[in-house]
Amino acid sequence: LQPAMATAPTLLPSSRQRLLFPMLLLLGLPTTMGWARLTSSAFASQARLGPSIRATAVKSAAATRCERWEQCNANNAFVRARVVAMEAVIEPSPDDPAPQSLSARIRAAIPPKDELKKLVPLGLMFFCILFNYTILRDTKDVLVVTAPGSSAEVIPFLKTYVNLPGATFFVLAYSALANRLGREALFYSVLTPFLGFFGAFAWIIYPLRDFVHPNAFCDMLAASLPLGFAAPIGVLRNWTYSLFYLLANMWGSVVVSLMFWGFANEITTVTEAKKYYPLFGMGANVALVFSGQFVRYVSQLKGSLPAGVDPWGVALKLLMTAVVASGGVIAACYRYLTVEVVSKSDLSEKSAQGAKKKKKPSMSLGESAKYLASSPYIRNLAALVIAYGMSINLVEVTWKAKLKEQFPDPSAYSAFMGQFSSVTGVTTLAMMFFGRFALRKWGWGVAAQITPAVLLATGAAFFALTLSGTALSPLVALLGTTPLMLAVLVGAAQNIVSKAAKYSLFDPCKEMAFIPLDQEQKTKGKAAIDVIGAPLGKSGGSLIQQVLIFSLGSLAASTPYLAAILTAIIAVWIFAARGLAKQFDEKMKDVQT
Repeated sequence: LQPAMATAPTLLPSSRQRLLFPMLLLLGLPTTMGWARLTSSAFASQARLGPSIRATAVKSAAATRCERWEQCNANNAFVRARVVAMEAVIEPSPDDPAPQSLSARIRAAIPPKDELKKLVPLGLMFFCILFNYTILRDTKDVLVVTAPGSSAEVIPFLKTYVNLPGATFFVLAYSALANRLGREALFYSVLTPFLGFFGAFAWIIYPLRDFVHPNAFCDMLAASLPLGFAAPIGVLRNWTYSLFYLLANMWGSVVVSLMFWGFANEITTVTEAKKYYPLFGMGANVALVFSGQFVRYVSQLKGSLPAGVDPWGVALKLLMTAVVASGGVIAACYRYLTVEVVSKSDLSEKSAQGAKKKKKPSMSLGESAKYLASSPYIRNLAALVIAYGMSINLVEVTWKAKLKEQFPDPSAYSAFMGQFSSVTGVTTLAMMFFGRFALRKWGWGVAAQITPAVLLATGAAFFALTLSGTALSPLVALLGTTPLMLAVLVGAAQNIVSKAAKYSLFDPCKEMAFIPLDQEQKTKGKAAIDVIGAPLGKSGGSLIQQVLIFSLGSLAASTPYLAAILTAIIAVWIFAARGLAKQFDEKMKDVQT
């Protein structure tokens, strides 16, 4: 033990490293015990041997002791090497960073000041835009579904004969303004008409609705035309509501997609976008929860209003006032970012970078159809997009018809939609984490089939309750509700889970499908899907419903056929997803090799 102890003070100079001394003793103990056994064994042998062989035994023991001593020295050298190695591990390198405290780590996680100047106004701007979007989305459905002489059957006609021409007109007007106005003036020129109309609708147009709606003329049309024309007549009768529906629907595509993301991409670098754009996605769902609760609170104020006051008119004024106020915050954030963040050097740098980028090719309708027909991969991907748009529309309109039966009062309808929006936001947040897990655990193919499977299961349950009528009344009564209310709740769950699955699984899978394609396939394939896939998915369900309404007279009579069509569409969707999964795996293998 003495050689090891002799080297210990030089090898363990610091007080912290002296903690290794017991370990050193344990490492040296086997060597010392072996030396003790060797010595005692040698002396015992010498005592037993006679004088004649004692000398030989002593020589042998001495030789053995020498060999053992050399082995001990070797073991001690090994021990010293182990100590030096442990000393190197424990002793921190001068280049290693010192451990940080919790407050230091929090400060390190906070973005730099120059990034905060962009992040905070952009985040607040995005929150207000989506706060308004949720309010407008819920309000437009309340107006057109609960209006006199109207029902959920008007929604397919609004999407085809109001939204589509309105979007076309906006594109032409926006192109003309973009050629004449600067970036800041263009933003205010687009934002101001939206806010002006929504404010004027609540305070001026809605109170005068009986004077501006052609009720007498529409009554005459309803008396002379077949029952299947009731929905288009309702669009004309409540033309101000139809206009509100158009502008509320355009808020999402124009202000969110075109104005906000276009501006954010202009002032944000790629590095900043990777760090902060996911936070905007989380903030979108938080805005959904807050705005939904605000709609629900305002819609339930009718109990505190005096008699003779229109509760929905009061709620509409409060809702639209909040929209206008939030629009003011949006304009202020945009002004701050334009003045304080966007500089001439930044703009010139962005312009220089943009000049180097290749222009995204645009395709006509005929070119898009030809490209879809020639590429099985893009054709399967387009089938996914079209099937989703058609499926969600087939179920959503039927559910809103049941929702009006349960909540004919606009205030009650609006309160339910507010709660619906909040639950959608919370569910989407949870599904985002599940979507990441599903993609990592099961891969693209399984993740791509979860959304149609969810739509099929929840849609089948909803249509089964709708078609059963009063047959399940005794069983449903045990749950403390009615078949109608249960159908409303199941339909709400279907819409909530379907939207959450779209945001967390369908959209990521769709974008991932473009990754293994070459540049030409990416640009042409995405252009073809944008031109044909997305519009056909949105309008395809509406066209099917219109044909059934005209043929059968009402949406209720069309329900069995809608259920069968939904099943067929989802079957095609799953078949296309499976085929695309095989093609996706093959292309990914080609890319990796």
